[in-house]
Amino acid sequence: MEKELKHTRSHALFQEAQQLMPGGVNSPVRAFRGVGGEPVFIDHAEGPYLYDVDGNRYLDFVQSWGPMILGFGYPSVLQAVIEASKRGFSFGAPTEAESELAKLVMEFVPSVEMIRFVNSGTEATMSALRVARAFTGRSKIVKFTGCYHGHADMLLVQAGSGVATLGLPDSPGVPAETTANTLTVPYNDSEAVKELFKLYPAEIAAVIVEPVAANMGLVLPQPGFLETLRELTSQHGALLIFDEVMTGFRVALGGMQQRVGIRPDLTCFGKIIGGGMPVGAYGGRKDIMQVVAPIGPMYQAGTLSGNPLAMAAGIATLKELRKPGQYEALERKSLLLGEGLERALRNTRVEAQVVRIGAMFCLYFTSEPVTDYASAKRANTDRFSRYFWEMLAAGYYLPPSQFEACFISLAQEDVMLEEAARTAEHVLRKLA
Repeated sequence: MEKELKHTRSHALFQEAQQLMPGGVNSPVRAFRGVGGEPVFIDHAEGPYLYDVDGNRYLDFVQSWGPMILGFGYPSVLQAVIEASKRGFSFGAPTEAESELAKLVMEFVPSVEMIRFVNSGTEATMSALRVARAFTGRSKIVKFTGCYHGHADMLLVQAGSGVATLGLPDSPGVPAETTANTLTVPYNDSEAVKELFKLYPAEIAAVIVEPVAANMGLVLPQPGFLETLRELTSQHGALLIFDEVMTGFRVALGGMQQRVGIRPDLTCFGKIIGGGMPVGAYGGRKDIMQVVAPIGPMYQAGTLSGNPLAMAAGIATLKELRKPGQYEALERKSLLLGEGLERALRNTRVEAQVVRIGAMFCLYFTSEPVTDYASAKRANTDRFSRYFWEMLAAGYYLPPSQFEACFISLAQEDVMLEEAARTAEHVLRKLA
């Protein structure tokens, strides 16, 4: 399993990039600050693998942060994008493909009665909250500590994801008045949410939640938590927004809301509905969505929204995912890897927790169960950094932060996942 990878070309490119872009990257977590050292630069990808500029190959557990659920270069998706590109990259005008993808999303996620495509998960959550405020006539929103809903000003309060990695509870450049109406409580703390509704019974426009918190590692909802949010919002005339940017079409064809049987008022989606292309969407109840311009007063627009290449990739991806047995296969693969990691922890006696749901998983280096941001932050990040670099050297590309979720794909064969678990046990023995 031991091998020494050379990153000479990556090093040279990173030196150059740091003179051109802040930190040498266009998204903070890519800089590897959460694990130390320098990032590897990717040249191309194929199936389950990434290949860096120095010719090293990695089994990929990042998958562009979730959307590559079929693997890279999936034939039908690739062909759909090629055909769409021949007709034009962007029109800034309606296309039939937008309606086709909308119908697919609405078929699989029944709570979505009307949808608006945007260009990122950040746009989706930002817009959904604007809709909620417009629809209810209220100003306050509730979010959960450690949940990351994109980088809109009002949401950079006790956020997870890269903010957790960098240790920033907030961000300079965000005026205090911008976040004055953002209320934060711990994830999985139903009683804290009840208290907020007691304090502000007629002022809360919406509660936004990751139904599985996937930006502080991977934190599962405790029994009754999401149900309580549904009850409280319905009782007080507020909207429940599920941010399924990470879980949508990942944990089930209908997202986490399908698994738990809860119907949110609005749902946000991310790149997976565009096959990895830059895309996002928000949708929900028709009466709520009808406040969006041009039929309603709430303004939101985007020249590239509904981009034909993204729509083509999304249509092809969702058509593949709806084929019988796809999610059963993902669940089996996920269980196979999860059990392998659990076995590795038992055999090595390393204090760590495996969290898994659907095609997502996380390994926390902590002795206690992780139920919220506070317990996630108690994980041993130094030990995770050592684990990350040892796994990278063995040919496995993990998220470069303890506070990010890992992803599996249909392109990863059982034998690959079994070998990954064996490699993890070898690495964990070195950390014990």
